[in-house]
Amino acid sequence: MTFRQFAFNNVLRNKRLYAAYFLSSMFTVMIFFTFAVFAYHPALNGTDMNLNVQRALSVSKWLIYAFSFFFVLYSMSAFLKTRKREFGLLMLQGMSPGQLRKMVFLENICIGTGATVGGILIGLVFAKAILLIGENILVLDDKLNFYIPLQAVGITVVSFLALFILISFFIATILRSESLISLIRSQRAPKSEPHASIWLCALAVILLAISYGLSLFADTGIAFQLMWLIILMVGIATYLLFTQLSVYVIRALKNRKPFFWRHTNMLLLSDLSYRMKDNARTFFLVAMVSTVSFCAIGTLYGLQPLLNRANGATDSYPIVYVSEKGDTQQQANVQRVEQSLRDKGISYQQVRLTLNRYKLQTDSEARMILSASMFNQASALLGQKPVQLQGNHTLIAIISDARMDTANQLKQKDIVTNNGITLKPTQIFVSPAVPNDSVALIVSDEQYARLGKPAEVTHTYMWQTDASHKVFITAAKQIMGNNVGLEVTDHSVLEIPTYSLYIVQSLYGIALFIGLFIGIVFFVSAGSFLYFRLYSDLDEDKQKFRAIAKLGLTNRELNKVLTRQIALLFFAPIVVALVHGSIALATVARLFNAQMATQFVIVLSIFSLIQIVYFFVVRFFYIKQVREALH
Repeated sequence: MTFRQFAFNNVLRNKRLYAAYFLSSMFTVMIFFTFAVFAYHPALNGTDMNLNVQRALSVSKWLIYAFSFFFVLYSMSAFLKTRKREFGLLMLQGMSPGQLRKMVFLENICIGTGATVGGILIGLVFAKAILLIGENILVLDDKLNFYIPLQAVGITVVSFLALFILISFFIATILRSESLISLIRSQRAPKSEPHASIWLCALAVILLAISYGLSLFADTGIAFQLMWLIILMVGIATYLLFTQLSVYVIRALKNRKPFFWRHTNMLLLSDLSYRMKDNARTFFLVAMVSTVSFCAIGTLYGLQPLLNRANGATDSYPIVYVSEKGDTQQQANVQRVEQSLRDKGISYQQVRLTLNRYKLQTDSEARMILSASMFNQASALLGQKPVQLQGNHTLIAIISDARMDTANQLKQKDIVTNNGITLKPTQIFVSPAVPNDSVALIVSDEQYARLGKPAEVTHTYMWQTDASHKVFITAAKQIMGNNVGLEVTDHSVLEIPTYSLYIVQSLYGIALFIGLFIGIVFFVSAGSFLYFRLYSDLDEDKQKFRAIAKLGLTNRELNKVLTRQIALLFFAPIVVALVHGSIALATVARLFNAQMATQFVIVLSIFSLIQIVYFFVVRFFYIKQVREALH
């Protein structure tokens, strides 16, 4: 057997340890490859919007690559700790330190090559489906057809083989500092009694209270300005929570003799404080990574109602042009709009209104006032019923709920114009026919004729079309040029709400696509960290329960103790992450003044369900292996 075969067989013998590491690495490679497939897709080499998608995906894949470096380094370090005694025995039998480092180097290269090849193959198998999903999430100008991603394959192979080689050199450097005696006695080294500082425990609670208080109750502007300080305080508090507060609570439970001696609590608590101390950094890392994952996906999914609400504005006129006094380009701009529509073969109907604003005695701002006939003319092409008004009864029309507060203030009392006419607001209603995103007062034709000279006069042109969305967007791009749906000058405003929403949805689609994949990568990595830590204690648990079984430990009691032990490992950091994530998402909802509770609950519930399923799968195989060691 050659030295290379020996290293390869070592990987096969330790497949239980390396399984999660290999699968997680392969999943990370697959995600990187997926982003590369999108980034180098020929369809993204066209418009500015497609180029923005390409740049965002390219940056994201390198962010995942940077995260992969630390993930692989941490994973390999965790595995090496479990194999120190094995390395010591090999050196005792004549293996030189150089050969040991070479063996670990070859093992890591073997796993890295397999993970890289496996990730690319899985990515190729699901490439068409992933491209279809991306096409639906991303707002693109062209379809994403399947292609042979040679450039994506090349950059993935080179990048990850370089990563695994670099990690292998790091690991070899770490092993260089280990002596033979320290390797042999690694699992027998006595552990010092964990201690907890009451002051550090109190600091953890205080920092969490301050952070949560600022997030939930402080003014949104202050909370946003202090965001990085809040994140830092939460990070410090989380670290102290696992390194100090958890040890303090466990020692307090051990001092309660009735509880400690009840059933199998003694077996659970006897070395729990040691385990919490050993796993503190892993718990901290998992909690923070999971929190980032929850927040990224929860925020992006939760913002969907805001976009849906904004989509209501597209029920208004597709194109609106407002011309004020001093606008010398009025006719040229009107002709530009209509020529672009004709170039694309789009039929249209134009509505032109002269809109007046009047000074009010009861309001410092000049308000737009329309006669009933003017409003009915504007709303007729949108399929709305005409309004009928008599006397001084007045309607308040708004384009969206965003203007509801202003409308309610106007409705609280009678409105008196500068020339002494009293208007009585009777109803507030939402109408897409309201121009300029304004709050408009609708009065009878008789009252309108008595209003006198207006304070401001604007000419508004509105176009209604029956074009399909795709055809209309192409015309809108021609009209707007480099403007994103809104062109503002000193004396005019040209707005295409549908095109503005198209731009917003495009940017949102990019963020949603990237956030979903990165969030999933983080969550999978967090689960892998827990798996690594659990199986690093497997040999120790086998020895411990083999000795305890001789005293009469039943299978039922063994299941109970191990289930509690694994549950604490799996759910302690996840529960902390869920609390952190809930507070963070509630803060996001406050900042955007939106109702996102349903979306947040769905996201957190899905993550929790995945973690529960993962727990039961790992628990089954872990208990099975401990039982086998007892016989």
